Amino acid sequence: MEQTRQPRRRPDPRPGLTVGRVFGVPLHLNSSMVLLTLLVTVLYAEFARRQLDLSQLAGYLIGFGFVVSLLGSVLLHELGHALTARRYGIGVRGITLELLGGYTEMDRDAPSPRVDLLVSLAGPAVSAVLGALAVAATLALPDRTLANQLAFQLAVSNVIVAVFNSLPGLPLDGGRALRAAVWALTDDRHRGTEVAGWVGRAVAVGTAALVTLFTLTGDLAPLALPLMLLVAFTLWRGAGQSIRMARVSRRFPLIDLSRLSRPVLAVPTGTPLAEAQRRRADGATPGAALVVTDSAGRPVALVDPAAADAVPAERRPWLAVDAVARSLADLPAIPVGLDGERVMETVQTHPGAQYVVTSGEDVVGILHIADLARLLEPQRKMNT
Repeated sequence: MEQTRQPRRRPDPRPGLTVGRVFGVPLHLNSSMVLLTLLVTVLYAEFARRQLDLSQLAGYLIGFGFVVSLLGSVLLHELGHALTARRYGIGVRGITLELLGGYTEMDRDAPSPRVDLLVSLAGPAVSAVLGALAVAATLALPDRTLANQLAFQLAVSNVIVAVFNSLPGLPLDGGRALRAAVWALTDDRHRGTEVAGWVGRAVAVGTAALVTLFTLTGDLAPLALPLMLLVAFTLWRGAGQSIRMARVSRRFPLIDLSRLSRPVLAVPTGTPLAEAQRRRADGATPGAALVVTDSAGRPVALVDPAAADAVPAERRPWLAVDAVARSLADLPAIPVGLDGERVMETVQTHPGAQYVVTSGEDVVGILHIADLARLLEPQRKMNT
């Protein structure tokens, strides 16, 4: 299954191995590729031995060769997305090949429904062309030969990838095309994402039902059932994430750093922690962030609330705030006038728990990622 991922809003370390670049696009191999390689090699080796009367070793070699060919097809599919996106000025962070196919990660959303449509359909178009070429090769090669069987399997694989990914539900490419259509009709990207996400859930349920039926009727090998059900589960989860992100993104205009960030209370370097906490409790804003200033009155560090709370109460009068503070230079800075979309881009690019909110050279507040999460997902707050 191939899909195109949207920019991530939260830190999500990429598992796997970076193996190089293709047309300047970083290529990553997920660790789940080991399972895919073993599964497909064994299944195809058994098929090849039956069809061509080969030895066990030859069957496994052919099975592994088929895996390599299949991954090449997936890579070309993803390059269709990546190169089309770059053609329209969208940066591409990388292509990852994994158990269920692959995905292309872009650094921002498409700027218009038309571009979204073109980028989403580029991958299936590449797979369709590869499938057509493989069909032609299958027809041209002698029947029941190794070359004929490999061409046939590549034809089937690419045609299935093209058709399946064109289904109109996120996170599939067809879901992005549906989103683009709804976006164009309603002038609302978020509504398009939600509609395509719910359709994606329907596609997931339909996929699970069909593979179960085909297994019961003997049209699908029982060994393939767990993998196909995993595909259906991945579709359901991806659709749900799309729906959630649409609801979160709809609230981006509510982000106002002047109101969302916590005010700061400056305390001189060397101030006992207990005294700093007393000043904050007695002040007008007991929830203020404690900022340590140097001898010239410049803010240089931020007291870590978790580290401060971990200090036993009897030690706080004797421990300076500097001991539980973190240098402001180590924290990402966000200008107070930034709009919600740009704030989220900064959070995505520089993930962290706290951000320094600035106005010119002045520190005017501290943004806690937990406060931002509560604003964007109030329902989650109610459930926790």
